[in-house]
Amino acid sequence: MRRPAMIQLALLFATGAYVGWNIGANDAGNCVGTTVGSGVLSYRRAVWLVAGFALLGAILQGDQVMSTVGKGIVTSDLSSLAILSAMLSAGIFVTVATLFRVPVSTSQAIVGGVSGVGLAVGADLDVHVLTQIAEVWIVCPILVGLLAIALYSIASRVLRRIAAHSIWQRVPHVLLILSACYVSFSLGANHVGTAMGPITNLALHPAWLSILGGTAMAAGVLTFGRRVTQTVGQGITPLDTVSAFSAQLAAALAVHFFSIVGIPVSTSQSIVGAILGVGLLHGVRAVRMRKIGEIAIGWVATPISAGLFSYGLYRMLTLVIA
Repeated sequence: MRRPAMIQLALLFATGAYVGWNIGANDAGNCVGTTVGSGVLSYRRAVWLVAGFALLGAILQGDQVMSTVGKGIVTSDLSSLAILSAMLSAGIFVTVATLFRVPVSTSQAIVGGVSGVGLAVGADLDVHVLTQIAEVWIVCPILVGLLAIALYSIASRVLRRIAAHSIWQRVPHVLLILSACYVSFSLGANHVGTAMGPITNLALHPAWLSILGGTAMAAGVLTFGRRVTQTVGQGITPLDTVSAFSAQLAAALAVHFFSIVGIPVSTSQSIVGAILGVGLLHGVRAVRMRKIGEIAIGWVATPISAGLFSYGLYRMLTLVIA
């Protein structure tokens, strides 16, 4: 491999790792925000849990979404410069959101980035795939919220019956920790494709990309995940242990399902929808609607802004390089 090509590849790997780091930093709160917010685990212990299981999910089940992001949105092969523009746009956008403690969708950011670059190079976009992804983004938080309500209703009844026995009083805490592990695994399975999917245009083996992306996500969790964790854990609605468990399990089931079918779904939308669902069970006043509004605006703005930014960035880089 010639030196310019090696430099380009190294730069793409570094940008993919940067996107993965951002995913870990922004989505750590989606995995353990409820666990930390309810007081079951300290933040330090929780982030190590997320880092380990996210890496495991990325390695074991990250290939399906990686294929969709890499080849499903833009049907034509993309150049290294186009891939770099798409990933860098998504990474920068999520970094800014994390600084402001906003749990944005990294899936939306990368899909918007890839679509914007596709338009910039005049490539063919698969409208069917994009429509399918958008439909999932709309429906997912609603369905997850309803699922969380159903899980809460079942769990609260069961746990209320066994709570009288002292040996079972720790069961809700154990269930909450296990559901946090499951969410973290689902995060890795779905979002490593978000981080590294565009690089599959270069016909690289997905296993190595999964390891790199999963490691980068784990690093983001450990170094920069506290801000969004506080928003998810305490900024939307106060959560007891059973509510937190129901929200996490509902989100984990949804994200894992869409990982298997290869659709890049938003972990942020899933967990926020689940928290909103269980919060509404305690009354509208229990939910901080202003915070929900801020998050919803971020969801709408993310793919559009990332797409416009990646379009402009690619155009600018081609002028500079030319």
